[in-house]
Amino acid sequence: MGDPKYPRKVWRKPKRPLNYELKMEELKTLGTFGLRTKRELWKAHTELSRVRHQARSLLALRQEVRAEKEPILMKSLARIGLVSSDATLDDVLNLNVDDLLSRRLQTIVSKKLGFKTPYQARQAVIHGHIMIGERKIDIPSYTVQIEEEDSIHFSPESKIPEMLEKSKTEATAEGATEATATAEGATEATAEGATEATAEGATEATAEGATKDEKSSTK
Repeated sequence: MGDPKYPRKVWRKPKRPLNYELKMEELKTLGTFGLRTKRELWKAHTELSRVRHQARSLLALRQEVRAEKEPILMKSLARIGLVSSDATLDDVLNLNVDDLLSRRLQTIVSKKLGFKTPYQARQAVIHGHIMIGERKIDIPSYTVQIEEEDSIHFSPESKIPEMLEKSKTEATAEGATEATATAEGATEATAEGATEATAEGATEATAEGATKDEKSSTK
């Protein structure tokens, strides 16, 4: 069939790209979800705008037409986990870009399989270490359906689970060592404090005794 003559634009730039607050918010979102470029974020914003536009269009329809078309939209959104099965169009209008980004394969893998950062999860997905059921998925932006979440796992030949377990063990050992060192430091500090206090008390007692002796000899 070939490419369509007029393909739908999948992303649009923000109207105020140089706005400082907007730039800081975008950078924060990029770091939170491990996005590579702002274009990935703009794609999510554009898709969210499309979904919300559909919801607003349904609200403007006659009741009988809306009753026919609304379940189709709600079912498609519930399938990918954006809304619950009993959600309404108002819930669709309240969606934000974080809701959409949280359904990416990269985000779910990062939380489900124990990666330290979403960027580590992204590399695992890109290099073919992640499978959904029997399929190997190497697209970080793949939208995960609710029924697919429980079947996400590492590929059989992947060495990443061993690496993560080793890293976790080392981190636990380091934490225990630091805790021991902290406890020893606290014990030493307490002992030093007690020694100093004893020495100061003895010095003061000696000084007071000498003063009393001087007064007695003077009398």
